[in-house]
Amino acid sequence: MNTTNTPYRLVVLGAGYTGMLAAVRLAGRTSGGNVRITLVDPSARFTERLRMHQIATGQRLPEHRIADIVDGTGIEFVRGRATAIDTVAAQVTVDDTVTLGYDELIYALGSGTDTSVIPGAAEHAWTLNDPRTAHRFADRLAQVESRGGAVVVGGAGLTGIEAATEIAERFPALRVTLVGADEPGAMMGVKARAYLGRALDRLGITRVIGHHITKVLPDAVELADSTLIPADLTLITTGMRVPPLAAESGIDTDPRGRIVVDATLRSVSHPNIHAIGDAAAVRQAWGEIHGTCQSGMPTAAYVADEIARRFRGKKIAPFRFGYIHQPVSLGRADAVIQFTKADDTPGRFHLTGKAAVLYKETVSRSPIPIFGLSRRFAVPVQLYKGGRATARLA
Repeated sequence: MNTTNTPYRLVVLGAGYTGMLAAVRLAGRTSGGNVRITLVDPSARFTERLRMHQIATGQRLPEHRIADIVDGTGIEFVRGRATAIDTVAAQVTVDDTVTLGYDELIYALGSGTDTSVIPGAAEHAWTLNDPRTAHRFADRLAQVESRGGAVVVGGAGLTGIEAATEIAERFPALRVTLVGADEPGAMMGVKARAYLGRALDRLGITRVIGHHITKVLPDAVELADSTLIPADLTLITTGMRVPPLAAESGIDTDPRGRIVVDATLRSVSHPNIHAIGDAAAVRQAWGEIHGTCQSGMPTAAYVADEIARRFRGKKIAPFRFGYIHQPVSLGRADAVIQFTKADDTPGRFHLTGKAAVLYKETVSRSPIPIFGLSRRFAVPVQLYKGGRATARLA
C-alpha cells in the first residue's frame, strides 16, 4: 500500500461495465490507503448495454446515475470525454480543457457499432450505441408500425437476434427482416440453433442469410447482388469499433485499435496503462477473447485485484479466462442459452423457454448488484478460468 504523503493516482477512463467495476473494486480493495481514484465518463448515467435492445423498443428501465453508484466510495467522478493521453507526462486531457495526472491508468473505453464501413449507414441507419438514440429509435418504431412498415436488422449475431426478436414481439404489425452473412445462432450447437430458428419463425421474422448489406438507402438496404430490401428503418448491429484515442496517443494497438496487452493486461508499450474489456486485445492459450460483458467484467476485476495485490507486495498470476455460455433473449417471453467450452465453441447442453428467460434476466441484472457488493469485498465475477485450456498460463 502507498505510504507516502502523495496520493497514488489511479485514473479509470470509461464508466461502462468494466470501468465501473474496476473503479469500485479498487476503491474497496485500497480503502485506507493513500490512493486517489478518478473515474471519467461523458455520461451522467450508467448505460446497461446488455439491455439496449429493450430501450430501443420503448421499454422503461431503472436509471442509475454514476454519481450515485460511486457515492461513499471516495471515487472522484469527472464527467467529460477523454480527448488526449500524454504517455510521457502521464496525463489525460478531458474535453480538451481539464488535465488529470496519473500513476496508473485503466483504459476501459469500450466499443460501438461502426457505421463508416457501409455506405449510407452513418446517414440513414440506426445503432444501439447510445441510449438517447435508442429512445428515438423506439419512437420511430411506433410511427412506422402505425402504417405497417418494414424494419431491417443488419447482423445475425447475438445483438442482431435480440434486437430483431424484441422488435417483432413489441411491434407485431411491423415486417422485420434479419440480414446476416451467417445463419442466426451460427456459433451455437445444432439443437439450440434449431430452437432459435423456431422462435424467429413464431415471431414472423424473415431471414436473408449469406449476404452483407453493402449500402443503406433512406428507404431500403442494398445487398452485394444489387437486391433491394425495403426498409423504413434500418438497424445496424455489426462491425465493432473502438475509440481511436489509444492509437492516437502512441500506445501499441492491434489493427482494430485495441490496446495490445501482456498476460497481466498491461499495455506492452506502456506498463503503467492497463486495458480491459472491449478496449483490450487479450489472448489466451485457446485464442483471442472477443468483446462481451461475460469476458469484460473478469478483466476489470483482475486488474483491480492485480493493483491491490501489488500494493501489498503479493505475487501476480497471469489472467486466465474461459467462456461458459451464450445467453440470448428472444423477446421478453423466450430465450435460449447455449453452454460452451472455454473457447466459446458449443458444449453439449443448452437451456430454453422459461428457465432460459430467468437465466438470461439474472445475467442481465447482475452488474448493478455486483457494483454494490464490490464496494465491500472482492465478489467473484468469473465462474471459469478455462481449465486445461488455459492451465499452461498459470
